[in-house]
Amino acid sequence: MSVPNSLVSDRVFAGLLEAVLAGRYEPGEKLPTQRALAADLGVTMGSLREALKRLEQMGLVDVRHGDAMRVRDWREHGGLDVLAHLLLRSGGLDRGVLADILEARTLMLRELAGLAADRRDAAQAARLAELAEAIEAAPDAGAAAQVDFAFFTEVAQAAGNLVFVLILNAIRALYFEHAALIPVTARHEELAPLYATAAAAIGAGEA
Repeated sequence: MSVPNSLVSDRVFAGLLEAVLAGRYEPGEKLPTQRALAADLGVTMGSLREALKRLEQMGLVDVRHGDAMRVRDWREHGGLDVLAHLLLRSGGLDRGVLADILEARTLMLRELAGLAADRRDAAQAARLAELAEAIEAAPDAGAAAQVDFAFFTEVAQAAGNLVFVLILNAIRALYFEHAALIPVTARHEELAPLYATAAAAIGAGEA
């Protein structure tokens, strides 16, 4: 039974993406021609083109008609969609990338809390207080993750910064997939007082 083209394309995409992220193709390096690459991978031109289109949309390759395909530096051109692939490479979790995500999250929250304290309205302050109570009552890490993300999103919305809100939207699926590995949700009972303190400070305009 033949394998659907979409599955073949997914496999080709995953393989080429890993090659780019691992540095097997250096930034600026020319890729083989599409015909040669398809033959080397044992796939059709159609499946290869679908995979290359996805890489191009991610900013990782430059595909120009009639010209050589070149690899772009993912550190300069990659977006948040690259993050999930960096976190989960070769079937395992990259704890260094996870640590970077958590560090960025902490830095974001500090900045957002200050903005939220200046810009929040009464309803947002009340909502944050409710969420701070809910995190302590969460029965497990999954439930805590739901409350934690809602708290973080409410802070971002109270801060009135659209960019932060969209960043949270971009990492939503990644966050919930690995919520059990995030200390904030895995140890939510222990860390619950921090939410109450943050909510109170924002509500009082003192964060």
